[in-house]
Amino acid sequence: MELFKTFTFEAAHALPNVPEGHKCRRLHGHSFHVSVHVTGPVDSQTGWVMDFADIKAACQPIHEALDHRYLNEIPGLENPTSEHIARWIWQRLESSLPNLSLVSVRETCTSGCHYRGD
Repeated sequence: MELFKTFTFEAAHALPNVPEGHKCRRLHGHSFHVSVHVTGPVDSQTGWVMDFADIKAACQPIHEALDHRYLNEIPGLENPTSEHIARWIWQRLESSLPNLSLVSVRETCTSGCHYRGD
């Protein structure tokens, strides 16, 4: 069984490694949507895989680190593409969510990525 918890954050970034003249090289912002998924068996006693509150608690420090920030200034996010953001989030969650199975980052309504670990 797989369950997920979502959170959003507002942030600005610029992509320094795209070609000169590319619109994403300029400073701009997004309303990012993140989904954190965990997979596991349904516990026969509780009836759940994991308490949603535990996923939320694990995500709270990440939300605080990213929300209303300039992502390029965060160590590890100097080139803050959706792909790098998803990996960065995964690396900070994997020790507290051992059944982590997917981190999804959407930067617009139509664009985003899924990361399932290396």
